[in-house]
Amino acid sequence: MKNYQILKRLSLVSASAFMLTFACKDQFLEVLPTGSLAQTQLTSRAGVEGALIGTYAQLAGKGFSRLAAANNWVWGSIRGGESNKGTDPGDYSNINAMQRYETDPTDGDLNSTWAAKYEGIARANATIRLANESKELSASDKTRVIAEARFLRGHFYFELKRLFNSVPYVDETIDYGKGIEKVKNSPDFWGKIEADFKFAFDNLPETSSAAGRANKWAAGAYLGKAYLYQNKFADARSMFTNVIANGKTTNGKKYGLVSKFAEIFNAENDNNEEAIFAIQSSMNTGNVNNANGFDDLNYPYNTGSDGPGNCCGFFQPSFSMANAYRTSNGLPLLGEQADGTPDYNLAANAVKNDFGINSAAAFTEDTDPLDPRIDHTIGRRGIQYLDWIEHPGANWIRAQPYAGPYSPKKYIYYKRQENTLTDGSSWTRGYATMNFNIIRYADVLLMAAEAEIEGGSLATALGYINQVRSRAANPAGFVTKGGKAEANYSISTYTTLGDQANARRIVRMERLLELATEGHRFFDLVRWNVASRTLNAYLKYEAKWLITKFGGAAYNEEDKFLPIPQQQIDIQGADVLTQNPIK
Repeated sequence: MKNYQILKRLSLVSASAFMLTFACKDQFLEVLPTGSLAQTQLTSRAGVEGALIGTYAQLAGKGFSRLAAANNWVWGSIRGGESNKGTDPGDYSNINAMQRYETDPTDGDLNSTWAAKYEGIARANATIRLANESKELSASDKTRVIAEARFLRGHFYFELKRLFNSVPYVDETIDYGKGIEKVKNSPDFWGKIEADFKFAFDNLPETSSAAGRANKWAAGAYLGKAYLYQNKFADARSMFTNVIANGKTTNGKKYGLVSKFAEIFNAENDNNEEAIFAIQSSMNTGNVNNANGFDDLNYPYNTGSDGPGNCCGFFQPSFSMANAYRTSNGLPLLGEQADGTPDYNLAANAVKNDFGINSAAAFTEDTDPLDPRIDHTIGRRGIQYLDWIEHPGANWIRAQPYAGPYSPKKYIYYKRQENTLTDGSSWTRGYATMNFNIIRYADVLLMAAEAEIEGGSLATALGYINQVRSRAANPAGFVTKGGKAEANYSISTYTTLGDQANARRIVRMERLLELATEGHRFFDLVRWNVASRTLNAYLKYEAKWLITKFGGAAYNEEDKFLPIPQQQIDIQGADVLTQNPIK
């Protein structure tokens, strides 16, 4: 059984754990209701640590929508053009509008995403208050607990910032009865996010007995990321340089790239040297809430015993995403046409697929050069799918004309792991127990390369990018069958980045290839100010194939931030929460 201390005491913390009950003056009536906790229990060492663990638990959006977790499979990857919603038009149909950049302010999943982040913030704030009030914590433990809670609060506000931009900022000094309901939404809280990560960086230890906890270097990496999102390239560069040179995981491993790309997405290899900060997952804890419930829909459809999950066909990689892995002389195709169409989407470069072809019909696989990461990211017909079978094509797709021919492949469990590293006690076998990396080392290397390109050394950026590409080029990590590579894999390192403009194209493409379907793409496009051109070209291309979903869809500048949930405006009042611009 895989289990981590960070998740062992989740039952200690619930919403009711943060509520105090006041009774009448008569002592004989001063009896706490069953299931409630007294203030002395909450401020005990166990109570404070339990509150902190409950804050970590909220990273997975437990008790909220499947769209609320930090993997951002809809908000980051589907809206970023990496994946289609998948399955068929009627299943989880409100995601159709999200993919078309038509998210309705009244959408329940939108509201749940907002509420999940604020639940995490509420838990972090409560933990800070309890730690400050505790008589049992030593001074060092109190500082460490507060630093962890502030790190987590920084994460939740970072998510809100890039999702909604303008939100109410509430810290541990504001609570019910102290004006919390009157805090207006504002976009001006980057400094507070920075302050939380900086406090965590300055006060967290490097190592811990629990592998999943945030440490000093995770805080440094996240602080660098916050700088990068604000175009503070000098600050980002300085922090990333420090993290790359000195960083280590909470369990004491020097940061580095695992040797094989696929090992990043393997539960047997969780908390490796590349895992800077991850959502921890476990099984056999009495229910499936500690497994990867936010991914349970994202398995090939109708696979029976030959494939993972038995459900549900969501999150199917797009045509454009597959085509991006085309290479020429080992390098990606960086050019684009006048209308924004990338060269990899030209007919001569498109990856051959089995769209419209029955699984029983003959199909010849693509034989032209491809980046080997395609077959760790995308399930496509004829290619070995982990240790299951060769992807059979249409038999694993619920509705090809609607969603395309591809299946997701990252964060899918192996056949050998079923019922040992999956939790099958609920409605699907697809509750995997691998961790989800919120930040991993390759991400840091590529963010550092960006900072170097914008305000440092192109030569240093080249080195960072080539580290990532060299790992991808390791033949021992290629998808094989019978000892032979499953496709014509061709990847090489760059000898030069050229000028600054070309260097930007290179690092941006590398983020697409390396981090595809990990929830980053939409936010990257927005912060690079290329979302409109890139996403409208993507919509135009996908509409050639999937017209029923994409016809008439368009991305506008108003779409870079989600609407404030109408339910929140109704609760707080329009004089407190101001709606974002909506097209």
